[in-house]
Amino acid sequence: MNDIRDSLFRDIPNRKVSARIWSNESGVVVGIRRMAQAAAKIGVSIDVKLRDGDEIPCRGTIAIVEGTPKQISIAEDELIGTIAKTSGVATAARNAVKLAGNRVKIVSGGWKKMPIQIKEEIREALRLGGVGIRISEEPFVYLDKNYIRIFGGISQALRAASQFDDRIKVVQIRGETKTISDESIEAVDHGATIIMVDTGEMKDLIAVIDSLRKAHVRDRVKVAFGGSIKLEEIPRLVETGVDILDIGRALIDAPMLDIKFDVSVASNES
Repeated sequence: MNDIRDSLFRDIPNRKVSARIWSNESGVVVGIRRMAQAAAKIGVSIDVKLRDGDEIPCRGTIAIVEGTPKQISIAEDELIGTIAKTSGVATAARNAVKLAGNRVKIVSGGWKKMPIQIKEEIREALRLGGVGIRISEEPFVYLDKNYIRIFGGISQALRAASQFDDRIKVVQIRGETKTISDESIEAVDHGATIIMVDTGEMKDLIAVIDSLRKAHVRDRVKVAFGGSIKLEEIPRLVETGVDILDIGRALIDAPMLDIKFDVSVASNES
């Protein structure tokens, strides 16, 4: 199939064209390596101004590209896509970390639910934005609601996991077997190291932390919280005394960074 651009540019096929790739908003840029690889495949030269994970101000330059008219038109179609979405995710991640300060760890396991074609790109964007991609850096056994249902309860699931002496135990609680406060105490009594309150309800998080304090076991366990957390909720959640916030959609579904591609120079040479 013929490319219409060959006909459009037939009188100026070798004209030298330069273009600027820039951001129309401040953010965190991720995907530079992929963009450079895509540029090489197209055949344009590229002068990259940033590294993956760098912050960019509004109207800041990301790269300058040079090539023929056809190459530049292809570059406009393909290069922005290598960085726009991942930069949006990284920007949201960096904002979440800043909102939490040094008081709470921000993590996101949502990248695991992404299509395999983009899973690693989203994972990289979260990491470069400063968000943890695992609830703990230590080896762990994660007992989610389905494991607990299969075993018939929290204590039963933790007993099964106790054989793994070299792994900490993470337990997801939702108030399904008893009150969520009682579930938290049961989890601590049977060896949980991290309790994940996975209801998205702040009242449940507060109830769990209060119960652990009253039982004098708060220092034996870290408390994580998840469930459709919005970025604007982070400051209030930090005040509860939570240790870890697991944020999914607010980061993964972040809008693309507003990246522009503008031709700046076209020589008269043909």
